[in-house]
Amino acid sequence: GTVLAAPVSAASSDIKLTRVLGGYSKPVLVTHSPGGGRVVYIVEQTGKIHRATFADGKWRKLGVFLDLTSKVNDPGSSGAERGLLGLAFHPNYRSNGRFYVNYTRRGAGGKSGDTVIAEFRRASAAKADPRSGRVLMTINQPYSNHNGGHLAFGPDGMLYIGTGDGGSAGDPGNRSQKLSNRLGKLLRIDPIDPDGSGPRRYRAPSGNPRIGKSGLNDIWAWGLRNPWRFSFDRANGDLWIGDVGQGAREEVDRLRSNGAGKGAGKGRNFGWNRCEGKRRYPNTRAACNFGTRPVFDYAHGAGRCSVTGGHVHRGPSAASWRGLYIGGDYCGRLFVLNGSGKVRLASNTDRRISSFGEDAAGRIFMTDVANGNVYLVRMVGPRP
Repeated sequence: GTVLAAPVSAASSDIKLTRVLGGYSKPVLVTHSPGGGRVVYIVEQTGKIHRATFADGKWRKLGVFLDLTSKVNDPGSSGAERGLLGLAFHPNYRSNGRFYVNYTRRGAGGKSGDTVIAEFRRASAAKADPRSGRVLMTINQPYSNHNGGHLAFGPDGMLYIGTGDGGSAGDPGNRSQKLSNRLGKLLRIDPIDPDGSGPRRYRAPSGNPRIGKSGLNDIWAWGLRNPWRFSFDRANGDLWIGDVGQGAREEVDRLRSNGAGKGAGKGRNFGWNRCEGKRRYPNTRAACNFGTRPVFDYAHGAGRCSVTGGHVHRGPSAASWRGLYIGGDYCGRLFVLNGSGKVRLASNTDRRISSFGEDAAGRIFMTDVANGNVYLVRMVGPRP
């Protein structure tokens, strides 16, 4: 079926959501592997990764690629924030078969709910080897919420990992500003084990801003609250982050690359918990000049809530829309931004938007965590 997201203005520009796949258990991500053609991977928060493809004019499910339900927390109700949250394929996946997941683990006592970043390997084109799991890092989670969960390879070939502030409300431990822990951060690592079966599990690449200084070597940026989804613009390497707000404002950050497709966001402080969006926290009426200011922020209310970071459109269709950022939020609002963060189009849907994702060609997809569907996001009409 097709859901039309009607624009709030009378303009002829529009976004159409076409249901292409369904029947998933709390889908939270659609992504692709390098060289994978029209195959996409659908991540279920409950612990499974599925494959699907577009062939002969229709979408077809290809089965389960990896089942991690025995390792992953049961997320429980639809609003819970634990589970299998992220998936990223190594740029050399075609030759090395490596991919990476971000999940909160099942366990006893204080270990239950901790974040795990792990590597797995492909057994065949259709299946991963569940025995190949190698844990790169674990991150203690003091509360059940604000786990971040996204990871993605940047244009520099390094793995970027988004972490939440550890949970509760207002970041009571001031973890986002502390450089001695990994919470409320954007981490940057080379995930390939630097000494084989040796003691190190990954490498902090040269160029990370805290190397040789106080703080952890794998920190790239800090001052984030809950960067649920982020993406790199495949045309220029710019980094876009959707950072979920506390109770008043949501924000989207755009960090320009250094012109060579590398370096976006290095050493940036995004300001949480002194700022919520562009406003001072907790006094949200005053402007906040601490840290990097968002390119776009908005207030809660009128069908607006937790932001879901999206993608800059670089796909094969709707050429006039290329370079515009498509994002949304959990309340079902879609928005289209230009490079300076100005809203070009806004729409309201009845979807529980949990994620956006791309296939290899740059087509954008959206998942609804409540109804289990995956939608193709189509831009129609002139550039808004």
